[in-house]
Amino acid sequence: MVGIPDKFAPLGLTYDDVLLLPGETDVIPSEVDTTTRLTREISLRIPLLSAAMDTVTESRMAIAMAREGGIGILHRNLSAEDQAYQVDLVKRTQTGMIPNPVTIGPKATLEQLDEICGEYRVSGLPVVDEDNTLLGIITNRDLRFTPVKEWATTLVGDVMTPMPLITGPVGISREDASTLLRQHKRERLPIVDENGKLAGLITVKDFVKSEQFPLASKDAEGRLLVGAAVGFFGDAYERAGALMEAGVDVLVVDTAHGHQAKMFDSLPIVRQVRDAHEAATGRRLPIAAGNVVSAAGVRDLVEAGADIVKVGVGPGAMCTTRMMTGVGRPQFSAVLECSEAARELGAHVWADGGVRWPRDVALALAAGAGSVMIGSWFAGTHESPGDLKYGADGRPYKESFGMASSRAVANRTRDAAGFERARMALFEEGISTSRMYLDPERPGVEDLIDQITAGVRSSFTYAGARTLAEFAERATVGVQSSSGYDEGRPLHSSW
Repeated sequence: MVGIPDKFAPLGLTYDDVLLLPGETDVIPSEVDTTTRLTREISLRIPLLSAAMDTVTESRMAIAMAREGGIGILHRNLSAEDQAYQVDLVKRTQTGMIPNPVTIGPKATLEQLDEICGEYRVSGLPVVDEDNTLLGIITNRDLRFTPVKEWATTLVGDVMTPMPLITGPVGISREDASTLLRQHKRERLPIVDENGKLAGLITVKDFVKSEQFPLASKDAEGRLLVGAAVGFFGDAYERAGALMEAGVDVLVVDTAHGHQAKMFDSLPIVRQVRDAHEAATGRRLPIAAGNVVSAAGVRDLVEAGADIVKVGVGPGAMCTTRMMTGVGRPQFSAVLECSEAARELGAHVWADGGVRWPRDVALALAAGAGSVMIGSWFAGTHESPGDLKYGADGRPYKESFGMASSRAVANRTRDAAGFERARMALFEEGISTSRMYLDPERPGVEDLIDQITAGVRSSFTYAGARTLAEFAERATVGVQSSSGYDEGRPLHSSW
């Protein structure tokens, strides 16, 4: 019939529908470089992100991701204050000098000191006056001879180690700082300016972390990278400002359907907040937006101000969008089309969802994605939020749920008016409770990342590629049947 062909998009393919074909190669895994450009300003040593989901990314996951060379995106079902606080936690868990260390005043009690140290998971603090002049330092060693029952009435200034201390000047090299710490057998080196004001802090742990996590994703000041999601209505603009003040490295304007008018109204405003922050600090933050599945969606988001486009509608393990609405697109085809459009515009694509095996990550990169976002797979790890629970068979698991599920919507709208909560409930989709079992061989996200990157490196060698760009160019993809996919699955028992 006339006009009917226009209703049909090209055939959509999932990761299960395709397979990489081996080609001529002289590349070995140790020669592969998995470095990717998150944006034009930021690079990652591995092309992996943890998703901005309640059950996936809070500060602990973000720290683990950055230490391994990726980045975590903090979810937005937190108060703006709490989300900014978690950004700050990530930034203080670093591998370089702490430029704005947590401090305490001399008139604070030891009980208050203990609360702050517990909150930031540190064992001591510099002591400063109201003008930030360094007065001394207080550590566990100083508390040793004060009974706990007296902490509520004992002041920090009465038991601290006062100036003069062993300090370092602003701009001290890592080598010189290490030498001072070693010579004087100190664990902390306050950095002070010519006026005696505290400018930073270097600790022995920072050097240990640098050696332990050599591939860590870091900003220009040596702090771990972290991203955070905001919505496109409500407190999104105030939230974006708070996150920028806390030091976030990338903002993600996040919604299930990114190709809509509200997104195009909101993105320019978020961009204005970002530009004002850049003018004040000289630090430019990239903006990611999504989700979309078409070249048109990519072009419109980039035109509205996005540096990165998030691709994927309905492929996630917790998502019921396709079953509830009949809307979506198979992920491999979506990433392939969107990546080509983004490349022409100088933008970047994150493949978001549908990843269950290392092969899926490799296929997303072969399709042109700059990075791959993982949700449910990472939910079943020690680093994800939530309590560890045990099934009737004794297997450990954590609960997971979709970001548009009734449970997530309830969390997100808990402070909203009754009418608004009821209105949002009309659009609930996604699984509210699912068990994500911990793999006994890979219970931590570090273990999963090792498995994924090993598979990706091997994929590069089959294509004869040493870099991500070479892989996207050289990889040859073939279509396979469902029986072809089954043929490639390992058998754990005889047939």
